Amino acid sequence: MSFFFFLLLFLFSSFLTPSLSQPPPLKGFLINCGSPSKTIIDSHSWLPDSNFISSGTPRNITSSVLIPTLKTLRSFPLQVKKHCYNIPVYRGAKYLVRTTFFYGGVNGPDHPSPPVFDQIVDGTLWTVVNTTEDYAIGNSTFYEGVFLAKGKFLSFCIGSNSYTDSDPFVSALEFLILGESLYNTTDFKNFAIGLVGRHSFGYSGVPIRYPDDQFDRIWEPFGQGNSTKANTDNVSVSGFWNLPPSKVFETHLGSDQLESLELRWPTASLPSSKYYIALYFADNTGGSRIFNISVNGVHYYRDLNAIPSGVVVFANQWPLSGPTTITLTPSASSSLGPLINAGEIFNVLSLGGRTSTRDVIALERVKKSLRNPPLDWSGDPCMPRQYSWTGVTCSEGSNIRVVTLNLTSMDLSGSLSPFVANMTALTNIWLGNNSLSGQIPNLRSLTMLETLHLDDNQFSGEIPSSLGNIGGLKEVFLQNNNLTGQVPANLIGKPGLIVRTSGNNFLSPPAP
Repeated sequence: MSFFFFLLLFLFSSFLTPSLSQPPPLKGFLINCGSPSKTIIDSHSWLPDSNFISSGTPRNITSSVLIPTLKTLRSFPLQVKKHCYNIPVYRGAKYLVRTTFFYGGVNGPDHPSPPVFDQIVDGTLWTVVNTTEDYAIGNSTFYEGVFLAKGKFLSFCIGSNSYTDSDPFVSALEFLILGESLYNTTDFKNFAIGLVGRHSFGYSGVPIRYPDDQFDRIWEPFGQGNSTKANTDNVSVSGFWNLPPSKVFETHLGSDQLESLELRWPTASLPSSKYYIALYFADNTGGSRIFNISVNGVHYYRDLNAIPSGVVVFANQWPLSGPTTITLTPSASSSLGPLINAGEIFNVLSLGGRTSTRDVIALERVKKSLRNPPLDWSGDPCMPRQYSWTGVTCSEGSNIRVVTLNLTSMDLSGSLSPFVANMTALTNIWLGNNSLSGQIPNLRSLTMLETLHLDDNQFSGEIPSSLGNIGGLKEVFLQNNNLTGQVPANLIGKPGLIVRTSGNNFLSPPAP
C-alpha cells in the first residue's frame, strides 16, 4: 500500500536546560466580538471588533459565564449569506486562527439550540461550525487552523447555509503569528491545516497554553489509567520545529513493561481525508526505549528511539478515515516498553483559490462608489463559489476573474466607479433599473465586453466614444437616463450591435 505523504524523524541532539524567562508577547490580534471597548484579560489586550467588520449586531449574554470573552458576541442576520471580518496581516506570515463560539440563547426561546453555519478564511471553506453538543453541557467551542497570509488582509467570514435555521454568531477571534519553523513541512501556498486534536498524554490538569506555549496553542489533557509522571523535566524543546511547550514532556502514556501500547486517538471518528500528524517522545530513564509505530495497522515509523533530548515524527499527508488507533510496539532490542508524550493532528485543507487581486481592488472601489451596495459584499468576491457576492459571476480555473456584474433592479444609488474598467475579463455589465448617476466611465480597456446595460438610471454627460471601439460589443442599452451630447458615430449602424438610447437629452443626431 502506498501513500502520498512526507514522513520525518526529527531528533534534537543536544541536551539543554530550558530557559525560565518569560516568552515574548503574543503577536497578532485578539478580538472580543461584540465588546464595546478594549479589555485586558490575563495580561493580554482584547480589542472590540467594530473596527474589523461593518455588519452584524453586538449582543450580551444573559446567562452566567466565567470566561470574559464569552460575555458578548456578534450576531448576524440569517438573510444575508456572508459576513466578513477583514484583519490586517503581514503578507507571507503564518497565522494561527482560532474562533470561539458560545451561543447563550441569544436567538430567543424559539431557538434553544445554537445555529449551525459555515466559517470561511479568504476563499476557503474551512469547516462547519456545530456547537450543539458542547453547548448542551454548558461549554464553549473553539476551532483552530493555520493559514498563510497571502495579502495585506486576511478575511474571516461567517456563512449562512441551507442548514442554518437562526442567526449565526461568533464570540471571539484570534489571529496569532506563528514562528517560521512551525508545521513547515506543509505547503501553505496550496494548503491550510485545521486542528482535529492537540493533546498532552498522561496529563490531567488544565489545558496547557501561554506562557508555557509561546504561541498560545491549546494542549488539552489526555489522561488514562496507565499514565505516569515522566522523568523529563529538563528536556529542551528549542530544537523542535514545532516548538512544543516543555510541559508536555512532564507526563506520558506508557510503562516500562515490554508490552504494546494501543491508543485510540483522536477519540472522534474522522472523515476520509489527508491529515498532518506530529507525535512527540522523550525519555531519560536510563534504559533503551525503542519501538515501532503503526497507525490503523499501517507502518508509520520503525525502531524509534525515545532519547532524553526528545524526538518527533511528522507525516504531512497521511490518509485516515473513521476510528484511528495508534499502536506502539517494543522492538526486540528495547529494554523498556513504549511511551508517548504528546500529539497533534490536523486536517489538511486544499485552498479554495482567491479572486484576482486586480478584480478585488476594482470591486472594492465600485462598492465605495455605491451608496447602498449588497450586504454580502465582503470577503473574497468569488470564493467559495456558493458564497460569491450578489450579482458577481466569476470564471472557472485557477485564474479567477470577474466576468459578469449583474445588479439589475437592486435599488442602487451612487455612481459607477471608473475602476470598473480594471476588471478586464468582464463580458457583461448589467446595472439597469437603478438610480445610478454621474458619468459613464471610459470602458475602452474592457476588450471582452459583450453587453452593457445601463438603462433606466440617472447617468448624465456624454456617451464615451470609446464604446464603439470594443470589437465584441453586442448590446448597449442606455435608454431613459439624462445623457446629453450626441450618440457617437461609431455606435451607429455597426453590424451585430444593438444600441438603445431613447429617453435621453441628446442635442442632435450623430454627424454623418
